[in-house]
Amino acid sequence: MENKTEIRKMRSWVIASRPRTLPAAIVPVLVGSAAAASDNKFILLYAFIALICSLLIQIGTNFTNDLYDYLKGADDEKRKGPLRVMVHELITVAEMKTGIVIVFLTAFTLGLYLVYTGGFFVLVIGIASILAGIAYTAGPYPLAYNGLGDLFVFMFFGVVGTVGTYYVQAHTLTYLPFLCSIPVGALITNILVVNNYRDIDEDRAANKYTLAVKFGRRFARYQFIFLLFISFIMPLILFFGFDFRGWVFLPYLTFPIAYKLIKMLYLYNGKELNKTLELTARLSAIFGLLFSAGILL
Repeated sequence: MENKTEIRKMRSWVIASRPRTLPAAIVPVLVGSAAAASDNKFILLYAFIALICSLLIQIGTNFTNDLYDYLKGADDEKRKGPLRVMVHELITVAEMKTGIVIVFLTAFTLGLYLVYTGGFFVLVIGIASILAGIAYTAGPYPLAYNGLGDLFVFMFFGVVGTVGTYYVQAHTLTYLPFLCSIPVGALITNILVVNNYRDIDEDRAANKYTLAVKFGRRFARYQFIFLLFISFIMPLILFFGFDFRGWVFLPYLTFPIAYKLIKMLYLYNGKELNKTLELTARLSAIFGLLFSAGILL
């Protein structure tokens, strides 16, 4: 009986980590490492540690989001999205707070090696990422509740994640990792856009003022399309501006997925949008893999 209880608890922690969102932590490291490799700066050990830290920060952010959306009433048993462990009392508030501390502290400790090799700037990146992960839904001015969630995701899972990965290996900054970070951040942000589009009514009732709540469904659809557009423009910029070979257009193989997503966003409502959310996350991962390959080749 005790073993079954432990297994259920372990499954609850896995659910709380939101495995389907974890490509959002992997793609920036892949693309940043590909950019470093294209400049002959790739260091496998540094890239691996950056990947583990990125995953831990993503998981810690997910834990924090689960906890504080529950405490603020934004999540309840009527939610349209995937199961949340706090709502269903699979993990207690005290356990979740302990989990958050352990995960973020582990990320910080592992990151100290990158600080040792890369200097003070890496420390700033790491601390800012952890604080932003907490501030996303916690604190006196939670970003997700005040229309800043999209900017947070773009900056930290796009720009900071990609550029930071490049920096810990190259120990310098160039335009290349910044430009490569734009489609990474845009497509990961689109995951949040779909999530907020689906939950617009529930978020409004919970005083969670996402951009979708502030500006409406039409704005959210246009935002989604715009972020797709800037993602697909970037290979052109790299090809004509940085002399990359035609392989950099590999992400264009995902055009059919992008088109399907736009149709789904106009046709689907409520829980149907969970399919759109899943496919949006898949697009981010596939685009990131192809983009990384295109940069390397």
